[in-house]
Amino acid sequence: MKGLFCINYQVAGAAFESKDIIFVVRFSMMEERNENRPITFEVATKDAHFKQILELQKQNHYTTISEAQQLTEGFVFAAHDMRILKLMAANAPQIIALSGDKVVGYNLGMTCEMEQELPSLIPMFQEFRNWTYQGKPLMDYQFIVGGQVCVHKDFRGRGLIRQLYQQTREVTAGQYQLCVTEISVRNTTSLKAHQKLGFEILGVYNDGVEDWNLVVWKY
Repeated sequence: MKGLFCINYQVAGAAFESKDIIFVVRFSMMEERNENRPITFEVATKDAHFKQILELQKQNHYTTISEAQQLTEGFVFAAHDMRILKLMAANAPQIIALSGDKVVGYNLGMTCEMEQELPSLIPMFQEFRNWTYQGKPLMDYQFIVGGQVCVHKDFRGRGLIRQLYQQTREVTAGQYQLCVTEISVRNTTSLKAHQKLGFEILGVYNDGVEDWNLVVWKY
């Protein structure tokens, strides 16, 4: 793709050929440096972290990207603000993936105590009361709720979703038995990624707007 990008610029106008080739080479070198930069994980605690989470969320929200992108790349559904993120952070660890100082992925978490703070998710919290897992009411387990997981498009294919979830599990070791969340039925890309990690489908429900898979991961 880098070669094609360079050729396109050369064809676009010979008068700018040398400048464009230099630009493409510099761009490629920067891209390679980003790809080689190690990814680190930590708990989001700073306003800068939360702002970048919100920006990444906005970039991948279903209202922002096309239906074609939604089918191939997945999407996020809930939209938060700074106040909600900080409430969530006080309730459970919010894990971020960093490339340098840049947030390139996040895994949000919460407990059922957040139910009244997130009106759009009340149907999900209510649904938890209707399901069982391995013969036991779901509400009898200690579980963390998967709030949302997202990876920047330039950093996909590197196993970051798995690592984000594993980091959450390690940070909360001994506190929870399960991770439970919901995934839009039409978000097949996200469902496949979660199933690859080990999530199981408990069932499907409709919140009046969307069909949702209720999924669980045993810690």
